[in-house]
Amino acid sequence: MLLMQTKGRTALLSALFLFWLCFAGDLGAWQSEALARQSQRAKELMAAGRFEEAIPIYRQMTQAVPGNPGLLLNLALAEHMAGHERESIPHFEAVLRNQPGLMPALISLGAARLALNQPEQAIAPLQKVLAADSKNHDARGMLAAALLGAGHADQAADQYRKLTDVTPNDPRAWYGLGKSYESIAAATFDRLQKTSAQSPFVAALVADTRVQRRQHRGALILYREALKQSPTLRGVHAAIAEIYRKTGHQDWAETEDAKERALPSPDCAAHPSQCQFVAGQHLQTLKLPRNGAPSAESLFWRAKAANELALQAFVRLGQLPPSVELHQLQAEIARDQNRNLEAVKEWRAALELAPGNPRLEQELAVSLFLAKDFRSAVAAATAQLQVSPQSPQLNFLVGDSLLRLEEPEKAVPYLEAALAADPKLREADASLGLALARLGQYAAAIRHLEKSLELDDDGSLHYQLARAYQSAGSSEKARAAMAQYQEILKRNQQPKEDPEREQQIGPP
Repeated sequence: MLLMQTKGRTALLSALFLFWLCFAGDLGAWQSEALARQSQRAKELMAAGRFEEAIPIYRQMTQAVPGNPGLLLNLALAEHMAGHERESIPHFEAVLRNQPGLMPALISLGAARLALNQPEQAIAPLQKVLAADSKNHDARGMLAAALLGAGHADQAADQYRKLTDVTPNDPRAWYGLGKSYESIAAATFDRLQKTSAQSPFVAALVADTRVQRRQHRGALILYREALKQSPTLRGVHAAIAEIYRKTGHQDWAETEDAKERALPSPDCAAHPSQCQFVAGQHLQTLKLPRNGAPSAESLFWRAKAANELALQAFVRLGQLPPSVELHQLQAEIARDQNRNLEAVKEWRAALELAPGNPRLEQELAVSLFLAKDFRSAVAAATAQLQVSPQSPQLNFLVGDSLLRLEEPEKAVPYLEAALAADPKLREADASLGLALARLGQYAAAIRHLEKSLELDDDGSLHYQLARAYQSAGSSEKARAAMAQYQEILKRNQQPKEDPEREQQIGPP
């Protein structure tokens, strides 16, 4: 998934070079000598990677010889390789209307759709490529990324598994496979939660997540709640034992291990998913019944199996030489655990292997922001805005960072740009409202603050809204907002779980 558009372009370059030569070689037979020279010059520019310079030449040639599919394809390829995806797509589609099975156009169209974050539209052309050439690993990797991006995680996992079989040392395949399984687990959990929110299965899965975030005490509470409802739920005692080991209570861990071993053997006719999972048949456990709604238990074991398969894929990734994907995974784990400085380090390590990659640069900017290094976040995000000036995320990141640096006047244009690109970005409404309020523009601030009140966890939005109402002469609204502000303060002052108590683990 990561670097897929770059991978698509570089993979195409050598494969298509002969294709360009083929069309260029025929020009002299039916065109003027001037056009033949233009063709030769464009071919040389493409071979040198100077795609931007080749575009106007191919554009002139398509105007001089309209309707020639080879020239139109070469124009589309130059546009695609130069990163002008929107311009290239209509040209690829025009070529494919005349030659529906033309492989260079199909694979390039899929890559262009992926680059524009249109994964669903990338699927069909890439499937056609694989139908004609099942050994095209680059197309399979792009198809897997498109399927995952479009929410078809099970199909994506199938494609990534095929890739890992034939390219076992490709970190991109293992990373994509792990991410596919993570997506399956998340979707399965959502389905389970909607149908059986109060079940012991939901409690156990949430506890697993708490363990990953090192919230051991909270995980123990949830595991015990699961056991209260289902005393024979397999794996829970073992999970509690692992928490005890991590927190230095080996004797308690042994007690829990003994409880796990004492559980009765499951009735495999009544509990097939559990038996499959315990036997290590995780791919089989992923399968749901074709007829009828799946049970809460089968969804639980499906989520567990997907998580286990994701872990196995990531372990395999870790056994390979250092890669962009490995650093990305480590950065994502660090971010999930609020270790943002470590995440910054990992994003920078990834960028050393893939300099200038815009996705990595943006993720670095996000982690710098989360680490409260706002000046560095502004610098990183501003640089990326040169590439993607309409990005709502980047504009918000710069604007909110400037606001936190007490520069509200500079923040306003970026926050307005973020909302222009994404009017539903409530975080930008909140920041813009706060920035305008600090500048004394209370009437303008009210609309944005009102939209973002659902995000107010510390009372600051209600407080600024109360001031804005007061300045606008709306005394009743000001009193109501201030009352809500006081209520949030009161709620936040109630005793919270002390992070240090996280290690105060009780006995079995």
